Amino acid sequence: MRGLGKRFRDSATAFGAVFRNPNLRWLQLAWTTSILAHYAFLIAVSVYAYEAGGEEAVGLLFLVRLIPAALISPFAGLLGDRYRRERVLLYTNLVRIVLIGAATAGVFLDASHTAIYALSVAATIAGTPYRSAEAALTPSLARSPTELTAANAVASSVEGIAFFVGPALAGLLLALASTGAVFLMTTLVFVASAIFITLIDVEQKDQPKGEIETSTTLSEVFAGFTTIMRQPSLRFMMGLLTAQTAVCGAVQVYIVVAAIELLGLGTGGVGYLNSAMGVGSLVGAVGALSLTGARRLSAPFLLGAAFMGLAVLGVGLWPETAVALMLFGLFGLSSSVLDVAGLTIIQRAVPDEVLARVFGVIQMLWFGSLGIGAALAPVLIAWLGLEGALIVTGASLPALVALSWTRVARIDAAATPPEPNELRLLGRTPIFAPLPGTTLEHLAARLIPLRVEPGTIIVSKGDAGDRFYLVAEGGLDVSADGEHLSTLEAGDYFGEIALLRDVPRTATVTARTPVVVYGLDREDFLAAVTGHPASADAAETVVSARLAGVASTGGRPTTA
Repeated sequence: MRGLGKRFRDSATAFGAVFRNPNLRWLQLAWTTSILAHYAFLIAVSVYAYEAGGEEAVGLLFLVRLIPAALISPFAGLLGDRYRRERVLLYTNLVRIVLIGAATAGVFLDASHTAIYALSVAATIAGTPYRSAEAALTPSLARSPTELTAANAVASSVEGIAFFVGPALAGLLLALASTGAVFLMTTLVFVASAIFITLIDVEQKDQPKGEIETSTTLSEVFAGFTTIMRQPSLRFMMGLLTAQTAVCGAVQVYIVVAAIELLGLGTGGVGYLNSAMGVGSLVGAVGALSLTGARRLSAPFLLGAAFMGLAVLGVGLWPETAVALMLFGLFGLSSSVLDVAGLTIIQRAVPDEVLARVFGVIQMLWFGSLGIGAALAPVLIAWLGLEGALIVTGASLPALVALSWTRVARIDAAATPPEPNELRLLGRTPIFAPLPGTTLEHLAARLIPLRVEPGTIIVSKGDAGDRFYLVAEGGLDVSADGEHLSTLEAGDYFGEIALLRDVPRTATVTARTPVVVYGLDREDFLAAVTGHPASADAAETVVSARLAGVASTGGRPTTA
């Protein structure tokens, strides 16, 4: 509990640090309004589809929206590396404003349902590049490593909060007005997001240089599939994660039908039930912080899947509003715990050289299985009725857990957990303290231990920056041009300036006593701290998007 309290205090500090930087403030406000609009629009589109064509239309629309996004997502990040990132953000929002604005007009003018669906699908696809471009722009706007890490943590925290605030606002507006009003609100919120983006002042020199070949990304995606197919344990874990995500897709359809038909809450109830799930998801994400460094994760992974299923089954057995709100909250909580535990098991079990490719495939499969689950839900409703569909879908996950427990436990036992000392060292470092546990574990596995004798120069002023260093034992002196600048002891760190600003080393660091330091290569450091630099791999991108931590500031800066 003490650790969780510290995380909450650090989160408040992070928000303060970010909002004192004008550029980061506008960027975060643009992201906040954008993600709120996204979740509100999801509710509006779901309700519109249900009113137009019932649960079949809801399921089909989810499938058609998510499959193109799944295919495009591995390449969406290329836009932020080819063009000015703030322009990618602005143009992305402008396109969404035009498309959703047209859909809004169509709803009020009773236009063809097909036209509204097409505009909604196009708006979803148009928004795909936003998050990667926003994360890639953040390092250009931060003035220090701690501020940069805080900005990434704030962005992810905002996404978690928007997951329940957006649907709640949509539900309230649906209860007071109409579906068209939520469409209109979404359009206006995206307009606000675009205005915030125009207030960002970015220097040209900080923008991306060169181009990345699409063929390279494509080959990495296919290499990920090849890696999965060659490893039976990995195929098994991917099957379980895909099944869980398909249930999540089906639940998105069930929520609409349950709110309107089963519980009699009307269209506003769709937003309220989604909000309950969002609150549970946020609570689960905070609770999952305790899993960091745990030696065995099969139990929380499988119990998370089981309780997800039991929550869905319970709604079918006890269709009462209060019960449904609690059970959908339990569903969100269990899903968060499952995601953290499952991704960490895969991260520990998969060789590091192919990890990025595997996580890239996971991202694609998540989108695809969500769509497939949503498309299958109406079939089950037509066959079994809503309550029967809820019961059968919910029972499938506990049954799968019962069949899988021994196999997952073996995979978990064979995986290598991080060294506790290395994990503690990372967690106490202000630059890394905000990062989610899975990312800390990933970094711990990449640390390079070095024992250095007194008088050894570790980095020299003017050298190229190739590593970041953490001091585990001993003392070091920092100097420049013959002048002593500072002393470093256990728990300190150095080397971040050259890496983050892409400049030569600004000082010389020499061992004063026998020293133990841990080195972290440039690519690993940048991928973790910046969230999405040009060199960031898909592993850090997926983990940072679905499993966010909260931020920490402070510590002693160094000048290397």
